[in-house]
Amino acid sequence: MPGRRTEVQFGGTTMPVYSVNTLVIGSGAAALNAVLQLLMQGQRDVLLVTERWGAGASNEAGSDKQTYYKLSLAGDQSDSPRQMAEDLFAGGCMHGDIALCEAQHSAQAFYHLVSRGVPFPHDRHGGYVGYQTDHDQRGRATSAGPLTSHMMCTHLGAAVRHEGVPVLDEHQVIALLTHADGTGVCGALALDKRKLEGAGHGLVFVNAVNVILATGGPGGMYRTSVYPESQIGSTGLALAIGAVAQNLTESQFGLASIKFRWNVSGSYQQVIPRYISTDANGGDEREFLAESFPDMPTLTTAIFRKGYQWPFDSARIRGHGSSLIDVLVYRETVMRGRRVFLDFTQNPAGPPAFGAFTLADLDEEARSYLEKCRALLPTPIERLRAMNEPAYQLYRAHEIDLACDPLEIAVCAQHNNGGLRGNAWWESNIPHLFPVGEVNGSHGVRRPGGAALNAGQVGGIRAALYITRRYVESPPSPQEFIEDVTPQIAEYQAAAQSMLTRAPQDALLPEQVICELQERMSSEAAIIRTRPRVEAAAAAAWRLHARARENMAVRGPEDLPQAFRARDLVLTHAVYLEALAEYLRRGGRSRGSFLVLDERGAPPTPEFDDAWRYSLTAADDPANRQILEVRLAAGTRVQAGWVDVHPIPRDDNWFEAVWREYTNDRIIK
Repeated sequence: MPGRRTEVQFGGTTMPVYSVNTLVIGSGAAALNAVLQLLMQGQRDVLLVTERWGAGASNEAGSDKQTYYKLSLAGDQSDSPRQMAEDLFAGGCMHGDIALCEAQHSAQAFYHLVSRGVPFPHDRHGGYVGYQTDHDQRGRATSAGPLTSHMMCTHLGAAVRHEGVPVLDEHQVIALLTHADGTGVCGALALDKRKLEGAGHGLVFVNAVNVILATGGPGGMYRTSVYPESQIGSTGLALAIGAVAQNLTESQFGLASIKFRWNVSGSYQQVIPRYISTDANGGDEREFLAESFPDMPTLTTAIFRKGYQWPFDSARIRGHGSSLIDVLVYRETVMRGRRVFLDFTQNPAGPPAFGAFTLADLDEEARSYLEKCRALLPTPIERLRAMNEPAYQLYRAHEIDLACDPLEIAVCAQHNNGGLRGNAWWESNIPHLFPVGEVNGSHGVRRPGGAALNAGQVGGIRAALYITRRYVESPPSPQEFIEDVTPQIAEYQAAAQSMLTRAPQDALLPEQVICELQERMSSEAAIIRTRPRVEAAAAAAWRLHARARENMAVRGPEDLPQAFRARDLVLTHAVYLEALAEYLRRGGRSRGSFLVLDERGAPPTPEFDDAWRYSLTAADDPANRQILEVRLAAGTRVQAGWVDVHPIPRDDNWFEAVWREYTNDRIIK
């Protein structure tokens, strides 16, 4: 029976132990797909553990037309897995073998979702048509609407339930457990949040041969964030046991609403809303973008392109590019302390020299797009409702009426392109640990919009293939397991007891730890970075880490989940800042979704002062040919190393050769 439950005595308390071949942690699209892929490959001894069924970015995030990136599957446009791999690889700092896997399995992953009921649109002949997304030149994108990933979770989750897979809901994993002999991960320690008041404070043990970690990116690290509030992340679980991470410098930022967390990409920009800023109380309204644009056509073209060039991109600032808008919003909100809003009731305006906005101001690209959408209408809200009514109704459902309410926005953390390192089977350097989804750092500097959803699905396919061919053994007996991991369990049990017995009024509270680290990451590790400030932030992060471990307290057992979340985040943010500092010490310049202020460069536009000087990393810079890896070696010591990017493999595709390797079980290595 999957997830066999027994009980053991530990520290004088009876506690549950679940024994299973594969533990899957998470309940988003990556986790649910991993479970189903294991079942389809024949491994039914699977247990799913989640802090809350339906939580996380997959279920609770989206955009105007949330994108899924896949191989072209309709029309006469030429495409191939090799071409898709080359386009993924071209984003920089992505291993070629990973890019090829994501491309080769793209159609398989996509059609699996279709077979499960995800309503991706197709034409009457069955062609799944596409469109162009950011960092994409081939129109590989598709969408099931603003809630694409939510629909994926709905249909994948229904399949998991139908299969009768055991699910431990309301269980927060607080530690990954490893064999004492160093041979890999062997399970996890969790809190049953419904039993925190009991003698064991809800501690639950999972005895597993394999662990698939699919808990998403570390959204809890940033104060200014578009991650759903339920998307906290648990990267620290793996960092704490020595898992190697890569590309932690490469997060993705973009404009998003902050009252209701949602990306304002796609249609929200292509209808060309008015950008306004106010003081903290909503007064002193002004249209600030015009300060840095020469005329109305240049301004409106940049706003329109912000739709499909939504992520902040340091290479799209100069020449009044679309990402200049992000810089201006950042300057207005962070540097000037003002608030910024999108106003869909009026068209953009500027100084008298600009003249009034007219549709004739649009360049041919924007005008043609709006015309094809039948949206050449007088105001942004009319254009939005004609082009994408669901995008309008989504805000209405959250008590924001874009027909009359200004929408407050900021430059927010949205996705982590880096994360834990996995090989071509998505296995980390810790044997039997498979990071899948956003927690896996498979992306490089830039990625096409929607490529993350494809990567999460492909990761589940690859991990399931390896597990069901190479790691099929049963777990040890519960008693053997407990004997193996007793020192680790005792450490966490002691930590919980210390936090419960420490007087809260004289200690550091979990919410204080989280508030401090979020403020640090949003101020020093967002789109504007400098070496002195990042190095100072890293030092401060480790000081907070020490204080949290030595002096954190909880008001009662009900606060233990937040306390262990704080421990995870405080470690994660310190390691991330160490990676940023290493990149800057190596001379790394602006790239991807961040600017490194650099006196050798030039300001974004002439009206910025010299403090805004920056320069882009050169194509032949060693930092672009190598990937930065970091690993927590001992205590607070982080080892950093630079590894060459793997080229895209050139496989022998002669059918008989592949057939021979496959039938002799030599494919999975």
